[in-house]
Amino acid sequence: MDAEVAGDMSHRAAGGADLADGALAKFIGVLTWCWHCRWFSLRLDRNPGFKDSTKISAAQVAEHSSCWAKAGPPPAEGRQAATTRERWQQVHALRERGVGLLECARRLNLALNTVKRYDRVAEPERLIRAPKYRPTLVDPYRDHLRRRRLENPAVPVTHLLQEIRELGYSGSSNLLVRYINQGRVEADRPALSPRRLARYLLTRPDHVKNHQRERIEAARAVCHEMTALADLIHGFAALLDPADGHAALLSTWITSAQAEDLPHLHAFTRGLEKDRAAVDAALTLPHHNGGTEGVNNKTKLIKRQMYGRASFPLLRHRILLG
Repeated sequence: MDAEVAGDMSHRAAGGADLADGALAKFIGVLTWCWHCRWFSLRLDRNPGFKDSTKISAAQVAEHSSCWAKAGPPPAEGRQAATTRERWQQVHALRERGVGLLECARRLNLALNTVKRYDRVAEPERLIRAPKYRPTLVDPYRDHLRRRRLENPAVPVTHLLQEIRELGYSGSSNLLVRYINQGRVEADRPALSPRRLARYLLTRPDHVKNHQRERIEAARAVCHEMTALADLIHGFAALLDPADGHAALLSTWITSAQAEDLPHLHAFTRGLEKDRAAVDAALTLPHHNGGTEGVNNKTKLIKRQMYGRASFPLLRHRILLG
């Protein structure tokens, strides 16, 4: 619970609510105390090292999509790809002349983090992201379309449309034409977004399905960075079950992560080092504040459900009886 919320509720309670037993005041006091005592256990939602770890993995996967996504549809060579290559050349031309990153950002009218991203990449192709295609009504008939186009590359789209409609296709002809023009039929594998691949990597190994495991192994086979990222994710996941000695293993894990060409993961390790005492406590001690966080979330939910609709005494009863 936020400190100001607890203070506001305590103030209103003192203003006339019936708190003779002091139960609600004690309840709020305990929540406020737990909110301030970050040393008790690691707060995963507020610790800078663990914050948005899924987004960090997705960003790292996206950065190497130019190599692991070669089996999928080809990247779109449009205006965005041309702009990416042009900016990469501008940044590296300035850097070769000894211009600093901040001055590059000022001259090119780009954000500093954008200039850093272009500067650390050795070739512009690594900045070209894999196309992000959503599932469509054509996906179930991809194998049929692929087989027909292999048999006869000049088969008219109208014939293909008629054939898949007999198989149950209910979409439009424009959707089919766009699907074919995007190269999604001839690709070795269906399109896979970086976020979905990151989700596969973050899934418990015993919960990974066969088709997901195939995509992971395919990415590992063509990209060394994906192999390193997958191994580091599994190594870190093994540390999340608290046990003695995990603090030393974490140091080894951080050293291994910093040795790889995974800049987003480097930022993750720096976040761990900034709050290392709390991280070590979370990985070695059996204590956690999961129950407190659950009560915190439930209290906020009840408060928002009643906002502007009921009085404080009813809020008190719902919290105490919830």
